[in-house]
Amino acid sequence: MTAGAWIEAARDPVIAGELEAVYEQVARAIAQRGPICRASGRCCNFERWGHRLYVTGLEAAYTLTRLGEEQAVSVGDIADARERGGCPFQVGMLCSVHGIKPLGCRTYYCDPTAREWQELLTERSLAEVRAIHERYEIPYRYGEWREILELLLSDDGL
Repeated sequence: MTAGAWIEAARDPVIAGELEAVYEQVARAIAQRGPICRASGRCCNFERWGHRLYVTGLEAAYTLTRLGEEQAVSVGDIADARERGGCPFQVGMLCSVHGIKPLGCRTYYCDPTAREWQELLTERSLAEVRAIHERYEIPYRYGEWREILELLLSDDGL
């Protein structure tokens, strides 16, 4: 029932509005810093870039519930992305869900001058997302992006 609770919460306009407010704060903080993105989407290939994307259940549900038909993914698409080592929403070198992407994507920059402040921004913003989970009694889980997406697309979710 956890995946169902995430989907229900993501569809609630009040809860979604609070998550969007966190995303807007992040956008303003990043705009003030002006980091440079030199990787051109390479960081979305997690295996080659040497990192993982972690999200909360609410964030992943938010993304999935806002996909257009042309963006829809299946468990098979996620398995294919895992085999390639990347994100199921990367098309070429571009993010097909840029406007609805999770916090980890919003705060990660390969700019070497961004390391310290991006970590602080991520931790502070993640605490705000966790507070949304707690305030609305949404089950909290923080996990790897593709695993959480698979959980949401299973029989318990979408």
